[in-house]
Amino acid sequence: MPELPAPHIRTARPGDEGELALLDRLTWSHLHAVMPRPQPPYAPFFSERHTPEDCLVAELDGRLAGYVHLGFPTPLDSNRHVRQIQGLAVAEEARGRGVGRALVRAAVEASRKRGARRITLRVLGHNSPARALYEAEGFVVEGILPEEFLLDGAYVDDVFMGRVL
Repeated sequence: MPELPAPHIRTARPGDEGELALLDRLTWSHLHAVMPRPQPPYAPFFSERHTPEDCLVAELDGRLAGYVHLGFPTPLDSNRHVRQIQGLAVAEEARGRGVGRALVRAAVEASRKRGARRITLRVLGHNSPARALYEAEGFVVEGILPEEFLLDGAYVDDVFMGRVL
């Protein structure tokens, strides 16, 4: 069986806004989202909090296949040495092709290049595929907020994960 091409990772551009916003809506699920399903009029994908420069995108077969948002966990200067993954999505048709793993690795490397000492994230306790990916990439559970969210009638843990760079 021929090897599938690896995704190409790059920094997002303002022109990616529409495609990323659509991908975000198409991948929405309570498996990873704590906010209600987006409804029109849709909020912009990029904002003051999440600029194109803080978003890495994966292209596969010339098409946008996923993204990862990087940000800071707090606005405090004393916390600037920590970066945080604040969103990760992979298009349904691109799943199982290494896109999520490539995006996590790119986020780690981008954080390292920007001088971060640590990278953290939050993931819902029931999101086993994401947790397995993060663990495989060196993230460890650093804390759990039990039953932090009520989603579709079920209480879900909020899991904090991190790794040293």
